[in-house]
Amino acid sequence: MNGLDVFGSDALWVVLLKAVAIFVVLVLLTLFNIWFERRVVARMQHRVGPNKNGPFGLLQSLADGVKLALKEDIIPTAADKVVFVLAPVICVVPAFVTFAVIPFGPEVTIPFTDTTTPLQLTDMPVAVLFVMAIASIGIYGIVLGGWSSGSTYSLLGGLRSSAQMISYEVAMGLALVSVFLYAGSASTSEIVAAQDADAWYAFVMAPAFVVYVIAMVGETNRAPFDLPEAEGELVGGFHTEYSSLKFALFFLAEYINMVTVSALATTLFLGGWLAPFGLGHVWEGANEGWWPLLWFFGKVFAFMFLFVWLRGTLPRLRYDQFMDFGWKRLIPVALGWVVIAAVARLALADADLSDGQVTAAVGVLSVVLTAVAVVAFTRGFGSTAPPLRDAAAETGAYPVPPMPAGGAVRGAAAPLVFAEEETR
Repeated sequence: MNGLDVFGSDALWVVLLKAVAIFVVLVLLTLFNIWFERRVVARMQHRVGPNKNGPFGLLQSLADGVKLALKEDIIPTAADKVVFVLAPVICVVPAFVTFAVIPFGPEVTIPFTDTTTPLQLTDMPVAVLFVMAIASIGIYGIVLGGWSSGSTYSLLGGLRSSAQMISYEVAMGLALVSVFLYAGSASTSEIVAAQDADAWYAFVMAPAFVVYVIAMVGETNRAPFDLPEAEGELVGGFHTEYSSLKFALFFLAEYINMVTVSALATTLFLGGWLAPFGLGHVWEGANEGWWPLLWFFGKVFAFMFLFVWLRGTLPRLRYDQFMDFGWKRLIPVALGWVVIAAVARLALADADLSDGQVTAAVGVLSVVLTAVAVVAFTRGFGSTAPPLRDAAAETGAYPVPPMPAGGAVRGAAAPLVFAEEETR
């Protein structure tokens, strides 16, 4: 069987085994990524980071999870209790479901059995659209959590998050269109197979890759785009009133979503589970058996390091700058690249070029356009507020406001008092 034919024929126990394995892997990855983020940021800031619980502090995340579970669970008096309890569940369930169509590797034989199955729970002709649709449901959990809390800060955080996710999902979706054009499918396993024949789409479609990476950071509410949780403005954002396990579920959903968008970026742009740097052409077994798991998670961890690096490096953006960047820069660039990629592929195909030559030509075009766009937008990005009036340039001197009458009297009387004290 080839392509999508290998899915749907597994025994029930195999499907359950895959589902449990995905759940366990995602929970363990969350614990590891929290530890990883703390250690990397600590290293960037010349600190030690967690190092007491377990070897190298690896059990610190588990200790924090146990602490959250044992904390008192408080529901505000003004909260809508039913929605307040359901909101974290609505956030975390789609985060797990989206991993059902992510390919971890090729067909393998399950140990101690003769059963052969692909390292992927399932696949479908519209698998990428399935991921986008299910991930969008998580927005409802954030909005409902903020609304049901009965707090103004939480409500503002939920509204910010909904506006942010919707605007950046548009750019993210447009970035994926060119991948569908060149792979000829929206199936995750077939997109990985298409990159085995051609170069990775991160190089062939560099503008789409850059737009996707920026959009995925905004989509997950991560720094410097963590405006729904801006503690300086909204205390904690949509989860201000949450505690105990319900807060832990929001936390879990955020880190699983980080892994999800990283895994999707790996699948669509970095060859998925294929061996990096042409290793598969040198070593025949690099893309066989269980080795592809190593390549897949290595690429995912590279994106996780990017998340941490951005958090430890860049300051939080102003909200109007952030929304302006999404609607006025990312979306036009993504839409323009879709048009250019489609026209270029059609024109090069009519020129009787081979698939490899078409891929190389489009790749060169994408790299040039990406460099030009980065330079142009870097120079033009900044405050959209009108410039302040220069009073000194207009009047020749800086205006000094008049002192109030009471202040003038007190200011004039003070030197007299001091002078009287000195004469004494």
